[in-house]
Amino acid sequence: MKIAITLNGENRETEAGTSIAAFVESLGLPQGRIAIERNRAIVPQSRWADVRLEAGDSLEMVHFVGGGETDRPDSGPDSGPDSDRWTVAGRSFRSRLIIGTGKYRDYALNAAAAEAAGAEIVTVALRRVNLSDRSKPVLSDYVKPGQYTYLPNTAGCYTAEDALRTLRLAREAGGWTLVKLEVLADQKTLLPDVIETIRACEVLVKEGFDVMVYSSDDPIIARRLEDAGASAVMPLGAPIGSGLGIQNRINIRLIVEQAKVPVVVDAGVGTASDAAIAMELGCDAVLMNTAIAEAKDPVRMARAMKAAVEAGRNAYLAGRMPVRRYADPSSPLAGMI
Repeated sequence: MKIAITLNGENRETEAGTSIAAFVESLGLPQGRIAIERNRAIVPQSRWADVRLEAGDSLEMVHFVGGGETDRPDSGPDSGPDSDRWTVAGRSFRSRLIIGTGKYRDYALNAAAAEAAGAEIVTVALRRVNLSDRSKPVLSDYVKPGQYTYLPNTAGCYTAEDALRTLRLAREAGGWTLVKLEVLADQKTLLPDVIETIRACEVLVKEGFDVMVYSSDDPIIARRLEDAGASAVMPLGAPIGSGLGIQNRINIRLIVEQAKVPVVVDAGVGTASDAAIAMELGCDAVLMNTAIAEAKDPVRMARAMKAAVEAGRNAYLAGRMPVRRYADPSSPLAGMI
C-alpha cells in the first residue's frame, strides 16, 4: 500500500512500512554526508534501518556541497615552533585568509580562487539534497575535502532556533563541530542580531560545538560572546557584501586588545588594502567571499588578498613607526656642509 509523505517540501509516495534506510537507497543516494529530519526531529543514521515511514511524515534531507577534515595533522617545513601560525579550538593553520564558496560563476573558478588564495578554511552552507538532478556537480568535486577544512555556517538564518537546527544537522551530516554562527537581523542590512546570536552561542557551546561567531564591531558584544564560550569572535568590517572596507578601526583594535580568543574580520572587505588593514590592526585572520568572487578576475584578486594578508601580518609583527604631527628628517643633520 502506498502512503503519501513530504520530502524537501515536495509530495512523494512510498510503500507503507518502508524504512528510512530503504527509502534513501531507493533514491540512489549515498548514506554518508546526509542528514535527515523526520517531522523536525533529526534521525541519526544509526537508526535509519529501524525507523519506518508513516503517512503524512515530513522529511528534510540535507547535505553540504562539500565536506572535509577539521583536524588535519601539521606538515611541511614551516610547521615548526618558529612558524607564524594561528589556532582556533585546538586546530592550527598557516593561512590567515578564509574564503567563502558562494557567488562564483562555477565550482571550477571557486577551486582556482581557493588555491590562489592559499586558503586552508572555506565556509559552506547547508542545503537540501538535489533530488531532481543527481548529475549536477557539487563543490566537493572541485574543492577537495582532503585539502580544506570546511566551516559550516548558518547563512540565511534569522532566529537562534533556525541556526541551532542548521548546525545540529551539520553535525549529523558530517560530524562537524567547528562551525560559524551567524544570526541575521534583517534581509536589507544583513547585520547580526546580537541577542539571538549570544543565545544560540550559549546553547551550541553546551552541546559541544566549537563556535566561531559573526558579530557587530562592538567590543562589549565581543566580550559577551567570549564569555558565552565562543571559540573566535568575528566582527564585521562593514555590511556583508558591501565592499566598503573596515569602517571602524578603533573598535576592531579594541576587540583585538581585549580578546583571549582569535579575532577574525568577517564581511565588508572590498580590496586588498582592506585585508592588509585588518591584519595591521592585529586580527588573527580575515574572512571574505564577495570581494574575490565578484572581482573581474577572481583568481588574480585571490592572489592579491593572499599577499595583502601576509603583508599586513608582517607589518603588525614588525611594529609600525610612531605617528607624529610634524616632519622628522630621515637624513642626519650632523656633518652638513
